[in-house]
Amino acid sequence: MKKIVASLCLAGTIALPAFAQAREVTLTTKLKEYGGNEAYLAIYLTDAQGQYQRTLWVAGKKAKYYKHLRDWARGSGMKPAEFDGISGASVGSGETLKVSVELADALIDAGYQIRIDSAVEDKRDNRADVTVPLTTSGTGKPTAGHGYVESFTYDM
Repeated sequence: MKKIVASLCLAGTIALPAFAQAREVTLTTKLKEYGGNEAYLAIYLTDAQGQYQRTLWVAGKKAKYYKHLRDWARGSGMKPAEFDGISGASVGSGETLKVSVELADALIDAGYQIRIDSAVEDKRDNRADVTVPLTTSGTGKPTAGHGYVESFTYDM
């Protein structure tokens, strides 16, 4: 009996990673040409009801300006644990931000969305500048933004 239990435990340990598969997803955000300072961006994941789930990337080093990324700030609570290690420099007019993140396969084609909030100092803040469903059929298809984002694409 002990051999059977040990065998089942070993089989479960080997099979478990198959259920927790993740894939690398490349996020490409191209900004429009505009006058002014560099943009702050929050790229994050929401569920089908639009409720914040997880931060994917924050562009902009000074946390004191994160409050202008309003929907993301509210959802994340601006807790450092939400953006530590997944932030970088702000993005200038006409520039492109390209980052890679790991996403669980279970999130894809399950109603989740990628959203981007954008803000530029002394200019308008844009909640949900981009909202795009996270689907296998959407990979590689550019989505236009409503504010500073010209286009956003994700590739798996």
